[in-house]
Amino acid sequence: MQLVSGIPVYGVDIGPSTRCAHYHTDRDVLAFKFDCCERYYPCIRCHEAVTDHDAEPWPRHRFSEPSVLCGACGTTFTAPEYLECEYRCPSCEVSFNPGCEAHLGHYLER
Repeated sequence: MQLVSGIPVYGVDIGPSTRCAHYHTDRDVLAFKFDCCERYYPCIRCHEAVTDHDAEPWPRHRFSEPSVLCGACGTTFTAPEYLECEYRCPSCEVSFNPGCEAHLGHYLER
């Protein structure tokens, strides 16, 4: 577990900007909150590695609640804000990895 702006982020070898053992490029600075355990993880592989339950993505009926964390500045924001941000933090404008789109169904209910 690593604290990012006071928010615990769980996974494998988490760094201070939410990079993990699985994804650690300069753009891998996101963590997503999972509905099943109300915890932030940098990726689905981290969730699988450190929990004993199936991952449940953030549900649509909770999209008004913060569920995405920018590891660069520590800002949390909602799923719609993330989906509309064009791979840039709406607060600090750091670039996010566009490859996360391929895994988005693990993090946000579609």
